[in-house]
Amino acid sequence: MTLLDAAEDTTAPAVAPSAIRPPHTWGNAPGEFLRALESPWYRLVSDLQDLFLSSTVEYARARGLKAQYLPLTTRTITCPTGLGSDSEPVPVTVGGVDTYLPDSSQFLLEYGIRLAPGGCYTVMPSFRGEDPDETHLGQYSHSEAEIPGGLDDLIDYVEGYVKALAKAVLETYGDRVALAAGDTSHLDRMARHEGPFARITFEEAVSLLEGEEGCVRDEGTWRTLTRKGEHKLMETVSEFLWVTHFDHLSVPFYQAFGDPDHRTAANADLFFGMGEVVGSGERHATGEEIRKALALHDVPERDYAWYAEMKYRHPMRTAGFGMGMERFLMWVLNHHDIRDLPLVSRVDEDRAWPRSVHRP
Repeated sequence: MTLLDAAEDTTAPAVAPSAIRPPHTWGNAPGEFLRALESPWYRLVSDLQDLFLSSTVEYARARGLKAQYLPLTTRTITCPTGLGSDSEPVPVTVGGVDTYLPDSSQFLLEYGIRLAPGGCYTVMPSFRGEDPDETHLGQYSHSEAEIPGGLDDLIDYVEGYVKALAKAVLETYGDRVALAAGDTSHLDRMARHEGPFARITFEEAVSLLEGEEGCVRDEGTWRTLTRKGEHKLMETVSEFLWVTHFDHLSVPFYQAFGDPDHRTAANADLFFGMGEVVGSGERHATGEEIRKALALHDVPERDYAWYAEMKYRHPMRTAGFGMGMERFLMWVLNHHDIRDLPLVSRVDEDRAWPRSVHRP
């Protein structure tokens, strides 16, 4: 049953979807953000954030992963200027050093797994130079992990993870979530899902979308799916859907090659709710593969010298994923606007230092 079917199911319990609603406290007016402190919505979001973290730790530990504490600056961004990039880095100066805020902890986790070979994980802020909208934030909480093995191992880990999260939400806050989401059947379907989620390749996705205008973005040398395409695939195939092996030039250089001709990537995106919620992939195992990928994507090798050297000296087959906590909670709450999820908004802040500061 799809989310639309569930919404139209007259046998489902009648729960008012407006019982708990967000107060939309994004503004800069004096005292605006303080309305969040009086809102049942943000009390629920606060509790869900706590549950998200504790459930992440519990699941990762059960799978043999170790937590790692990583810096909030990096010289090595995961979305460099080049083919396969989808956002801009956020430059800062800290202690007189020009650096960046992390758009992901992935590279540091790839470093860390060589110290914790059973796998490692973290939940940390990520920063991307993009304007917030209904499904994007420039600053968000990022659950990431790197595990030994390949793409199939990673998919197995992620499926277990999101099912564990859905189960924890149902068992702990199901009644309150129902007041905000209007329904919890979507959580139940994920938590009780037997066997693996549906899985298709990018080429299969393109074939399924043939004739559907605006579903596939074609840039000549590479293609990708639009949000409309993601939704159409979920309607056609499954509400929980993996799409694997995208065109390599449509993803960042660090994703492993998915075929001998280097045309595809050994990557996988998990779609549910608003579309892509989890991005993941196997990594290049060796320095030679990294050098080939950097050249293919027209990214200067000097910017990733340490990364290539690490792969030469410590080759290792690993795979990793990233999932925005706010996107997951947006699905949990059956909500359409991610800007209502952060407890303290960074949307529409004054670009210059304001004369009077009206938000924390």
